[in-house]
Amino acid sequence: MVDYLLDFEQLKKTDAHLAGGKGASLGEMTRAGIPVPPGFVVTAAAFEQFLKGADLVQEIRAALAKVNYRDVHSVERASVIIRDLIHDAAFPKDLSAAVLGRFRQLKSPLVAVRSSATAEDSSVASWAGELESYLNTTAKILLGNVKKCWSSLFTPRAIVYRNEKGMRRSKVSVAVVVQQMIQAEVAGIAFTVHPVTKDYNQMIIEAGFGLGEAIVSGQITPDSYVIDKRDLHLVDINIAAQEKMLVRKSSGGNVWRSVSAEKREVQKLTGRQIVELAKLCTDIERHYSKPQDIEWAFAKKKFFIVQSRPITTL
Repeated sequence: MVDYLLDFEQLKKTDAHLAGGKGASLGEMTRAGIPVPPGFVVTAAAFEQFLKGADLVQEIRAALAKVNYRDVHSVERASVIIRDLIHDAAFPKDLSAAVLGRFRQLKSPLVAVRSSATAEDSSVASWAGELESYLNTTAKILLGNVKKCWSSLFTPRAIVYRNEKGMRRSKVSVAVVVQQMIQAEVAGIAFTVHPVTKDYNQMIIEAGFGLGEAIVSGQITPDSYVIDKRDLHLVDINIAAQEKMLVRKSSGGNVWRSVSAEKREVQKLTGRQIVELAKLCTDIERHYSKPQDIEWAFAKKKFFIVQSRPITTL
């Protein structure tokens, strides 16, 4: 089971073939002392072993071979067939026991379960946003969500994306990140180079109340703060009114709640917090020696980094 489950501390940035781009990045940052919530990765080797053990390799190839990429219904049909095959196959018993055992060691009743493609964030393609994530996952639905992440390698979007990038014949697999869930009071994203002006001396931080997924998925308009990286002074603050936020549902999963009237037009981070986060993001950029697209969360007076990937649009 050694190469099927790896803790973040066992991974570094060169391990994307095992842990995917996301898993390798979380391992690299953990080892560098960046505040990353603890977790582990169900490696791509585990997924491949699952496919072999369930005799799905040929069936998946056959379904993909029939796809007419000019016909959206053909793509959707293949996706449904493949995702159903993965859903219906039994989760290997030894792997299931190992995943649940490692989950208990996290001592966190809820975890985030995120897909991490082995071709993710490479120079060839950025898989960010193509695959699925499940927040506030309980022990009861953990294995089911791992399988959903595996099968999200075959969503219609992912099938088309692989074809567009000329990767139909190249090996793309998927690992799954299982990470302690941070119940963010405020969360968001940061770009260590201004994505619009391409100014390398400026970074932009976006922030909203509740879980960061609301911003990543474009469902709320966040505050935005522009910072000069040379001396960390605030260049611009743009406060966005926020009426709803994504939070944990008591039974697991997420739910939309109204933001209280007195908080709707409030700045999400104080000036001091913005500078603290900007410094942390600058440290991450320096560690990787390239501009970064960072996802962060703030809870109990502390910032956590839940993802960092190279900015692919510069």
